[in-house]
Amino acid sequence: MSIEIFGFRALWSPYYFIALVVLSLGFFLITTKYRNHFTDSEKLKPKQIGFFLTAMILLYLVKGSPLDLLGHIMFSAHMTQMAVLYLIITPLFILSFPNWLWRAMFSVQWFEKLFTIFTKPLYALLIFNIVFSLYHIPLVFDMVKTSMWLHGGYTSLLFVLSLFMWFPLVNQLPERESLTGLYKVGYIFGSGILMTPACALIIFANYPMYDTFTNPSSWATAMELCVPASALASLNLSGPEMFSNLPALEDQQLGGVLMKVIQEIVLGVVLGYIFFAWFRKENGEDKIDPIPAHLQTNE
Repeated sequence: MSIEIFGFRALWSPYYFIALVVLSLGFFLITTKYRNHFTDSEKLKPKQIGFFLTAMILLYLVKGSPLDLLGHIMFSAHMTQMAVLYLIITPLFILSFPNWLWRAMFSVQWFEKLFTIFTKPLYALLIFNIVFSLYHIPLVFDMVKTSMWLHGGYTSLLFVLSLFMWFPLVNQLPERESLTGLYKVGYIFGSGILMTPACALIIFANYPMYDTFTNPSSWATAMELCVPASALASLNLSGPEMFSNLPALEDQQLGGVLMKVIQEIVLGVVLGYIFFAWFRKENGEDKIDPIPAHLQTNE
């Protein structure tokens, strides 16, 4: 059966699309027309524009396109969503924000304190991976997937924690550089190791662990998070197997594999980026953004 039976709103999330467009307009207004209101502001670099637009397009694809609906039908689609959200989109957002905008945000006391505490490398790495692993405990997972508020809150928390996790690794602020050289390499390997237990639990389980992908009642409740109740009421559905020929256990195992493979690819790309950045710096080819004079005075 085709997922088109759920209708245009469930498939393409028009309100979510509008919200992302408004956020994008806000970002570009702040960084172009109104940037003169900020200290030491500069024009956006083409790569920053590219990073931001790529992040917003991916954000819509994983949370507003049919992939989001499939994420409630197939566990492998759900894990693909998580991998893109927390391993690709968040570092792109960090890289897309110009340094002067980051500094403006850090001038807000509560924001600066929050980032200072939660972007300490060890804390950032451990907290994200612990919360990520807890999410995949069956009892927690099924509870979150069947509650609109818990689902929204937990996924938002993971998104923020992933920002904290990526910040020490990819931020371009010299005064906020908490990792250098081999420490960044160690951080990358640590990230890969800490996510392995949760993925291994999913990959090597010998039975389907999640009711929201196997139990028709739990699945129907979970579907209410992305499909209007009026649309669901008019359909006679028995479970996710109506939309996929992949057995639940194999789908679950595929999800764990996809998460780990995507993570390894992303970390490999970041490792290459860090190596070449280090090489350029050692050869004097990399232009480092200077720390503003007023910040140097305060240190």
